[in-house]
Amino acid sequence: MSERFDIYIAGVGGQGIGLLSEALIRAADAAGLPARGCDTHGLAQRGGSVSSHVRIGSRCHSALVSEASADLVVALEIHEAVSAGRAYLKEGGILVWCDASWQPLAVRLGSERPATESDVEEVAALRRGRAFRVGSEGVPDPRMQNTAVLAEICRRGLVPGVGMEHARAALSDLMAGPALEANLRLLA
Repeated sequence: MSERFDIYIAGVGGQGIGLLSEALIRAADAAGLPARGCDTHGLAQRGGSVSSHVRIGSRCHSALVSEASADLVVALEIHEAVSAGRAYLKEGGILVWCDASWQPLAVRLGSERPATESDVEEVAALRRGRAFRVGSEGVPDPRMQNTAVLAEICRRGLVPGVGMEHARAALSDLMAGPALEANLRLLA
């Protein structure tokens, strides 16, 4: 791993952004990597945009990821994928997004069109990066989409030094019982 790996996570309140962020931080810790993170919480109860910053590596003195510097942008909603990718993805970065849509008010009112997979691909191409879609097929509960995204990140080795075994350890720290068992099945 280089001295720093920056991750920006975006979604809509209620999608489990905080849990995904904490799972990535704990997975990095399980891999023996220093990690820092911070979340926004205020809009979570209102269905508004929510974001987390995660920085992994020895040269992480602040938890905040600067605009256009994220090695990895993770979005749990398609509209958030477009806006977060535009704002935070660095040249050659990777955008992982969940194919879910919680349409913003402007889309619901008809003043803006809904985002499409082509829009996400275009954002990644503008930064000469790559985009990976995570579908909801095989996800038994929408509340588990964050774990499906975590599984895709680990399966593809998108965070250097962090593997599936580290994600399993992180989830085991964060949940128990049937919820843990169900989430661990997505990491199989």
